[in-house]
Amino acid sequence: MAKQNVAEQFVDILVRAGVQRLYGVVGDSLNPVVDAIRRNSAIDWIQVRHEETAAFAAGAEAQITGKLAACAGSCGPGNLHLINGLYDAHRSMAPVLALASHIPSSEIGLGYFQETHPDQLFRECSHYSELISNPKQMPRLLQTAVQNAIGRSGVSVVSLPGDIAAQQAPEKAVEHAMVTSRPTVRPGDGEIDKLVRMIDEADRVTLFCGSGTAGAHAEVMEFAELVKSPVGHALRGKEWIQYDNPYDVGMSGLLGYGAAYEATHECDLLIMLGTDFPYNAFLPDDVRIAQVDIRPENLGRRSKLDLAVWGDVRETLRCLIPRVRAKSDRRFLDKMLKKHADALEGVVKAYTRKVEKHVPIHPEYVASVLDELADEDAVFTVDTGMCNVWAARYLSPNGRRRIIGSFSHGSMANALPQAIGAQFVDRERQVISMSGDGGFSMLMGDFLTLVQYDLPVKVVLFNNSSLGMVELEMLVAGLPSYGTTNKNPDFAAIARASGAYGVRVEKPRQLEGALKEALKHKGPALVDVVTDPNALSIPPKISAEMVTGFALSASKMVLDGGVGRMVQMARSNLRNVPRP
Repeated sequence: MAKQNVAEQFVDILVRAGVQRLYGVVGDSLNPVVDAIRRNSAIDWIQVRHEETAAFAAGAEAQITGKLAACAGSCGPGNLHLINGLYDAHRSMAPVLALASHIPSSEIGLGYFQETHPDQLFRECSHYSELISNPKQMPRLLQTAVQNAIGRSGVSVVSLPGDIAAQQAPEKAVEHAMVTSRPTVRPGDGEIDKLVRMIDEADRVTLFCGSGTAGAHAEVMEFAELVKSPVGHALRGKEWIQYDNPYDVGMSGLLGYGAAYEATHECDLLIMLGTDFPYNAFLPDDVRIAQVDIRPENLGRRSKLDLAVWGDVRETLRCLIPRVRAKSDRRFLDKMLKKHADALEGVVKAYTRKVEKHVPIHPEYVASVLDELADEDAVFTVDTGMCNVWAARYLSPNGRRRIIGSFSHGSMANALPQAIGAQFVDRERQVISMSGDGGFSMLMGDFLTLVQYDLPVKVVLFNNSSLGMVELEMLVAGLPSYGTTNKNPDFAAIARASGAYGVRVEKPRQLEGALKEALKHKGPALVDVVTDPNALSIPPKISAEMVTGFALSASKMVLDGGVGRMVQMARSNLRNVPRP
């Protein structure tokens, strides 16, 4: 067997861990690794235009597949560009291995050209960040990094000087079997006993669900029926829990809607399932709270808990369902379902009234039409800002669709790069980037990556020529908007000049036809929709300070937002509610 250098061994270990692609931008310190990939048919080098895109793409791939994904950046400025996407992957609990190539090992610490200390820089956004300074650290160090990323659901970073990568790998190095999947975790009997007692003693139980309910939809529904509980969700729980849910009362938080806020505050036991919901101002402080989470560091981070349960949501519910007493009183559940339906009915007309004549186009209308036209298994990637609002209110999950965004890190410019990673996983699956003009223009260069690889991503650009969410935050603070206006080009013309399909939509009657044509186009496409900059959103509950802020800004804008097809589900859920 021919002797390997460290770079070749590095690539072989990635392949053994299931990595199929390495996203990045080439550079001299990366040359040994890129060349090793060139000669290895089991893995591809994906050339992007910006390393931040590489990290976002890897994070999205990991979220779609549940498997390890990888990215790379060359020494100094190259790998520094990875950091924002890695923060997002880490906070999204996406298993990502990042290769930060380094300056020559003999020059570290001497102020060499492009010198940074990546093993230190990435520690805050990773579970593991270490430097390979000697070939004898291989393969154990990389195997340890892989297992940290997979086992702890987050980022690992390996810093590798280019000269070390080119050296001969140690002979007879031990390559142990690697962990490539995570186990389920069952809570201890003591915690299950306590939770059963709390549930049996409570008259009004509410479930509040996050991304930790992935794979537990059936168990959540069975448990909700057993204890007659309304079910609310955080934004990251939407895709896992909202569909086929006769107990749905909507979403709480800054982008919330429906009766989720009321359901969490009017119960006497709130059970938080797999959510690290960041907005503690929307959580009650006068009801009993139990929290179930696979990550113990999340327990009690947002609110004072009466019971912390360390375990997988599905396994925990499987333990509870045979033991809790079935409740027969539906009054609290029915009351919340009625409030939810009324809340949705009250705002649904905001986007349906005279939309065919409203110019600029209502962004709510764009999201609603897109939801109707998109495939049943589409992947939506969503820019941070107002696109989050439209996705939260108008996209209809069904158990097959995916909705990915920078929901925990809150970065701009995430949607297009994440769409790249999602589309590489499956070229036949429909991938739609819901981009804002601010986010899209920030990393617009990687639209060329779609063209270069003929990735059939569809970019639907909500172009209001402003940073809409920032403007809203200024209004809430009582400040006049400033520095939020963008002078934009014709993005569709840019798309066509790049070799992609591009169309600009300025009138509502053009919208449906333009979206249909773009979605059926075989290659990359961009629909530049000129939307109303005055379409804003407010949370489901507003403080006096917020109202004062709006008054000070003398805003006369319509702030209600619609809710798309969710109102249909709310109406159908009311069929089982007894009428007075």
